[in-house]
Amino acid sequence: MNVVALSGIGRSAGGLFYAVSSLYKALETGGARVSVLGADHRFSEEDRAVWSPVSVTSYKAFGPLQSSVELRRLLALADGDLVHQHGIWLDDQWAARQWQKKTKRPVVISPHGMLDPWALRNSAWKKNLVGRLFANESLNQATCIHALCQSEVDSIRAYGLKNPVALIPNGVDLPELAEAHPMGQGEKKKLLFLGRIHPKKGLKELLQAWGMAHGTWRKDWELVIAGWDDGGHESGLKALSAELGVADSVSFVGAQFGNAKETLLRSVDAFILPSFSEGLPMSVLEAWSYRLPVLMTGFCNLPEGFKADAAIHIEPTVESIATGLAELAGLPLERLGSMGVNGRRLVEETFTWTTIARNMARVYEWCLAGASRLERPDFIEIG
Repeated sequence: MNVVALSGIGRSAGGLFYAVSSLYKALETGGARVSVLGADHRFSEEDRAVWSPVSVTSYKAFGPLQSSVELRRLLALADGDLVHQHGIWLDDQWAARQWQKKTKRPVVISPHGMLDPWALRNSAWKKNLVGRLFANESLNQATCIHALCQSEVDSIRAYGLKNPVALIPNGVDLPELAEAHPMGQGEKKKLLFLGRIHPKKGLKELLQAWGMAHGTWRKDWELVIAGWDDGGHESGLKALSAELGVADSVSFVGAQFGNAKETLLRSVDAFILPSFSEGLPMSVLEAWSYRLPVLMTGFCNLPEGFKADAAIHIEPTVESIATGLAELAGLPLERLGSMGVNGRRLVEETFTWTTIARNMARVYEWCLAGASRLERPDFIEIG
């Protein structure tokens, strides 16, 4: 089976970069042959090592849709049995649809949360235009659509799509850990946000909630905000931090990758993602894999975490985040530790890449065989 994947191939793609690279490394280990095509970017060569041993080819892309004639040529040369499109609204989605029409071969699309209501409202006029140009045709003609969670299945159906939908979550690589997480070893405990610095992540609301708590958790906790700045949002957050008088307990440490990210995750005591919209966030799974208790919204689409007592539920509002922070600050170290253990166990049981890659391979086999010739996996829903 020769799979051609179209995806962001570097850190600028955020969690998608790590999710897709981990998926295809696991698939290669299982015997599939994968070729990844992605638009060139400033860290292309540096990030290529993350994909090893998967074959990655970058191409030149131009303009807001990352248009590329070279991509069409590479798709033809790859001669894939199937194309898997990761993300939507860009030219590679149209290229995959053109390839599908020419070859009559299957295309699988993973929207990665980009059809969720908040995501559709963000720059809605642009998405409506791209939808009319090519995205809607591409989505409607996809052999199968991949959803990360039940909420995304619902969003796909709400968009009007009748395709088969495969429900397969993201996964995470499990780090080696000491017997117990070293909670509260510094002068202050550390609460980490790790992800793209973007308005949808709820960071403005988080800082406002943090500013409500001068005399309570600020004396015991420090907020660490790590991630790459998307569209200059970080400067406004730093200004807000100073305006609120909390700059002494909030640190912006920039993008963290590789060993630096691992060191950071090993050094903190809890994790927060107050997001308005997610597909299925890699950052939360990573936090659990390091035995960190988590504060997150329901929009993170990981209800398993609440059921497993690995997370505190918050809404992406100032008041709710402040309540969640107060709850976190009031927990003894033993309770924080048990939540972290619950999260690690949840990842071990449900979110390992070996299981996820095996299920994705079954999706590919089903698409290639045709619905009438191979039993449908139980995690594929027919519209």
